[in-house]
Amino acid sequence: MFKEVAVENFTMIPKAVAAGANRIELNDNLAVGGTTVSHGVMAEAAKYLNEKNIPLVVMIRPRGGDFVYNDTEIKMMESDLFLAQELGVDAVTFGALTRNNELDKEAMEMLIGAAGGMEIVMHMAFDEIPVAKQQETIDWLVDHQVSRILTHGGPLSVPIEDHLAQLQQTIALANNRIDILPGGGITNINAEHIATELGVNQLHGTKITGILK
Repeated sequence: MFKEVAVENFTMIPKAVAAGANRIELNDNLAVGGTTVSHGVMAEAAKYLNEKNIPLVVMIRPRGGDFVYNDTEIKMMESDLFLAQELGVDAVTFGALTRNNELDKEAMEMLIGAAGGMEIVMHMAFDEIPVAKQQETIDWLVDHQVSRILTHGGPLSVPIEDHLAQLQQTIALANNRIDILPGGGITNINAEHIATELGVNQLHGTKITGILK
């Protein structure tokens, strides 16, 4: 099982690696769903994980709250993407939506352009998109070389076990064109069951290695 561990700041990275993390998603402010870390934290994380040969995914999100960004916020995100690229970060995760909770294609194109060369992940903003619009969203992400979608299958307030049917539908829509990465509420206790039910070999979570309870 390929385990992507979401961590807050640098301090948890060595512990996550020691506990068997295969990939790290680096955040600040996990209490609001994750925001972008400082330059110094990103630099040290990239250096440490490069030496360990473990991929680093950096959250690109200027604030908590919704995923509707103004022009200034998009510029901030572009600046953080250029920094991540400069520091040798492997992958970046972001998502931008319109006020109708549809993919903000113009903003996404700008961010994807700024991420040149890095792997791109659509984060859980995907779960805000109406189910009826998710097929066309997946098609657009595939066409724009996005590597994977991190999804809980629905509201985070509902246990992921109750979203398995929706996750199975998302995996079917992806049709092996883009990776679907289930996350949110996955622990070292339920991980194997969820992976088996969904037929996936990679999962995401803060508690997936058991270092956090």
